[in-house]
Amino acid sequence: MSLEPRSDDGVPQMTARVVRAAFPKGTLAIRVREVLGPVFDDAAFTEAFPSRGRPAVSPGALALVSVLQYAEGLSDRQAADQVRARMDWKFLLGLELDDPGFDFTVLGDFRSRLIQHGVEERVLEVMLARLSDAGLLRAGGRQRTDSTHVLAAVRTLNRMEFVGETLRAALEALAAATPDWLTELIDSSWVERYGARIDSYRFPKGDNARREWAEQVGRDGFALLDAVDQATAPVWLREIPAVQVLRRAWDEQYHRDRQEVRWREGKDLPPGRVRLASPYDLDARYGVKRGSGWTGYKVHLTETCERHAPHLITNVETTDATVDDAAMTDTIHQHLDKRQMMPDEHVVDSGYVTAAHILTARSDHGITLLGPVGADTCHSGRDEQAPDLAQAAFHVDWDTQKVTCPQGAVSASWSDQRKPSGTPIARVRFAFADCEPCPLRQRCTKAANGKWGRQLTLLPREQQQILAQQRAEQQTEAWKARYDIRAGIEGTISQTVRRTRLRRTPYRGQAKTHLANILSATAVNLIRAEAWLNGTPLGTTRVSHLTRLDLAA
Repeated sequence: MSLEPRSDDGVPQMTARVVRAAFPKGTLAIRVREVLGPVFDDAAFTEAFPSRGRPAVSPGALALVSVLQYAEGLSDRQAADQVRARMDWKFLLGLELDDPGFDFTVLGDFRSRLIQHGVEERVLEVMLARLSDAGLLRAGGRQRTDSTHVLAAVRTLNRMEFVGETLRAALEALAAATPDWLTELIDSSWVERYGARIDSYRFPKGDNARREWAEQVGRDGFALLDAVDQATAPVWLREIPAVQVLRRAWDEQYHRDRQEVRWREGKDLPPGRVRLASPYDLDARYGVKRGSGWTGYKVHLTETCERHAPHLITNVETTDATVDDAAMTDTIHQHLDKRQMMPDEHVVDSGYVTAAHILTARSDHGITLLGPVGADTCHSGRDEQAPDLAQAAFHVDWDTQKVTCPQGAVSASWSDQRKPSGTPIARVRFAFADCEPCPLRQRCTKAANGKWGRQLTLLPREQQQILAQQRAEQQTEAWKARYDIRAGIEGTISQTVRRTRLRRTPYRGQAKTHLANILSATAVNLIRAEAWLNGTPLGTTRVSHLTRLDLAA
């Protein structure tokens, strides 16, 4: 399909007259059209459509329908039906009342084009530009960020279910592609093991029996891969996606020494960030946060939080489930800077804050990163009555690379090192001979003998100093009052989950999931902008009846 840019001539006269008569108080679609106009121009999506070919449905209209689809929780078919049936949607899209709309499959093709050409962010960017033009959004001020989990569109599998289902998927693909070749390779026992969906309740009982089952699956998988790799097998069998997934999964889950197949265990497994969690979604990973595990992704939402303006989402980041929040802080700032939406103050929880992040945000972007850092603790574990001697009790002389303890002892060793992540640190050690007779020993170190007593780990000078300053500030009431605003992002996550069904992605793959998250965020912005224009007050925190009784008492 080719793009033929269409100029917006406003809402047709008949459509406007009928819609205003039918909805004298207006609807979301009507108010959005009256304030923001058509929202999306076709020119914003030029890269995603060729200049030649059959004329395409207006990309601007498709973008707007996609956002409305998420705002109302509709499927592609339902959204296409609404374009034909809803007068207020026709008003927003600038269509005649008798416009026949388009086939629902066009929406899926539109999303694929956005991803293929890397312009999925354009949907949110254009919406933010329209809101800014309408005076509802500006750079600067305060913004806040938090993340939540997104479940993949596949079921969560344990390791045995994963290997069994991966082999079954490969057999299904081969049975469809080359049934004669596969029939000569397997026997009826394979059908018994892999004919039905793999579920743990079908596994044999007992650890030894289950281990043998897993190793049998491993032997079968290697036998299948060996057959595929033989010179007599069609070469194209190796290119079947399910076979490629099987090969990768077997490298991750099994060892093979000559003819012996062994089930990998513990540290012998690849780390979770690179290990497949499902044969059907290769980007999904298994993550754990606060004791809860899920297979899928994380989404990071950033929103404005000014008191006298609507709270609008300005940035969306999507990662797999294993990525720490701290790894996204710089990325969020870079993307906000790119779309000229940098805040003066960025409020986040402790997961996004390190000393290096505070300094980088300040020096590179002019942002105050507001969030708690880890407490200064020492786990001597000896005396529960007296507080431990934290790092702040020691005096650091950075020029001479010496540290003095509260009792006057001077460190005996200073070693510059690096963490596995590459962060430079200094390891400082005190001699055990100085620590052993110290009256504060019980509050300072667990060392009972040997060469070294108390040990300290210091960040680079500037980071260590900002860390100490931040730890002191976050204990004050003034800092806590500034930080209270962060809690509001939880309401945004709740609204996005409930209104746009963000919790479970409808698609497979990180790219499609990210586009779904972009559309969810844009839909929430549309809803919030309309609520602000309509004078709808912000919702209050819901309190249970039991809690109210407690407060009353």
